[in-house]
Amino acid sequence: MPKNSDFSRPNFHAVKVIGHRNPDTDSICAAISYTRLKNAIDPDRSYKPCRAGQLNRETTFVLDYFGAQLPQLYTDVSPQVRDVDIRLAEGVDGGLSLREAWTRMRDQNLDTLCVIDGEKNLKGLITVKDVATANMDGIDPYILAKAETTYDNLIDTIDGTVLVGDPTGKRIEGRIIIGAGNSEMMERAIKKGDVVIVSNRSESQLTAIEMEAGCIVVGADSKVSKTLRMLAEENDCMIISTPLNTYATGQIMPQAAPISYYMKKDDLMTFTLNTSVEAATKIMGSVRHRYFPVLGDDGKYLGVVSRRNLLNLHKKQLILVDHNEKSQAAEGLEDAEVLEIIDHHRIGSLETDNPVYFRNMPVGCTCTIIYQMYQENDIAIDKQTAGLMLSAILSDTLMFRSPTCTPLDERVARKLAVIAGVELEAYADEMFEHGGDISGETAEQIFGTDYKVFNSGRFHFGVGQGSYMSEKNRKAAEALVGPYLETAREKQGLDFVYYLFTDVRGASSEVLMAGKGAEILVAHGFDAEVKDGVAELPGVVSRKKQFIPKLIDTMKHETDL
Repeated sequence: MPKNSDFSRPNFHAVKVIGHRNPDTDSICAAISYTRLKNAIDPDRSYKPCRAGQLNRETTFVLDYFGAQLPQLYTDVSPQVRDVDIRLAEGVDGGLSLREAWTRMRDQNLDTLCVIDGEKNLKGLITVKDVATANMDGIDPYILAKAETTYDNLIDTIDGTVLVGDPTGKRIEGRIIIGAGNSEMMERAIKKGDVVIVSNRSESQLTAIEMEAGCIVVGADSKVSKTLRMLAEENDCMIISTPLNTYATGQIMPQAAPISYYMKKDDLMTFTLNTSVEAATKIMGSVRHRYFPVLGDDGKYLGVVSRRNLLNLHKKQLILVDHNEKSQAAEGLEDAEVLEIIDHHRIGSLETDNPVYFRNMPVGCTCTIIYQMYQENDIAIDKQTAGLMLSAILSDTLMFRSPTCTPLDERVARKLAVIAGVELEAYADEMFEHGGDISGETAEQIFGTDYKVFNSGRFHFGVGQGSYMSEKNRKAAEALVGPYLETAREKQGLDFVYYLFTDVRGASSEVLMAGKGAEILVAHGFDAEVKDGVAELPGVVSRKKQFIPKLIDTMKHETDL
């Protein structure tokens, strides 16, 4: 599938253009097409198309037909780690010495370093406490060998200069020995491979070489004779000179050990960009260190966050398309900032903290409004975008059969069909046929294809709708969904649930219902006969214009409920 600019911008804080839960074709296509318009007219900000639920078959067909990419899923827009200022602290190699780790923590004012490999996979982490503990426990003379410390680390730690030998790729194999006392005492103490700290006494230097020390470290930049250098080279003994005195060298040498030996490797507490701020706050309260690793969407190390970062929260910024009721929006909307609303439905219950750009028009489809905005801003519509917008209009207007369809919807659709390069009627038949195919789907999947929850006074109710070109598909869907309606009503805590099964060609619907009093509302509101929870509604094909308004009006005046 082609990748468009609206998906590729690496901006965690992009404005999210999103439709309603249980998205239909208009909801998805409006999000994509409006995102492209906003990125064109406002290039200084980043806009990203999103969805609040899974796609139905019709919309999946549309995206596949025109090669459009699936918008990212956001069922919950509550604050996440991606909405805070992540500190992009550089990961470190596990071979880094304790000394260097401490230096970086001090200079960067960090108490935690994240250890990564060459591909930015998180391997472990080490804290200031770990470094301090290692230093306090650094009395084991074998520690450098146990930690598989490289000579390069040792040289950096003691600010050493190599006088004899090549440290490249070599690891320390023996103990740390202070070469004090007479030659006889040293001979008894030194074993092959040991690292021996000596002073300027040539006797001590010679004894260490003769006892096959792996390395001698000469303190205070003391001189080493050419004869001893030659002898060390013959015995494969490295000689390193350091400006530190013997005492300081012995104290600091254990800090050459790599942090991989001390770092925490198992059960790491990490966050992803999708971790909720609420969950992150709870985890942080249970651990003493301040900084926690963050993994990107690809699972690679990205940076760290602290409690302070969580206080500097950036609310998700949203543009709502094809809905304006809180009950239809993604979860967590109250914790987000709504910037715009582009819709063609009744004005519902949504409240915002600040003034927003609100464009609501009595047309059959949100994409008809978006088409006008393209024209107003003199932005050309590409073939793919035209195909998506056309599909949305055909879907929402039932190919111009719905009473919600206006002359503007049809004019816009025919213009878009030309740009998209499709024969309108043939494409519409194919789209509806794919959308009506229910093979392999469950009752719950069909039910959620195009379903919305509404509030009116003391009543809370849900209305779904499926449009079918063939009676076979329509009857099969009814048989599956009918028994599920009461389960859905109870699960959502609603008073009533209705589902319209619309015959596109016959321009009529059968409505199935659940809930005490649901049948009374349909019988009185539509003057219809309800039999076994099913009513025939000739001429009713629009949930928005024909079913919802009459149902709400009946609720207001019905006294038998």
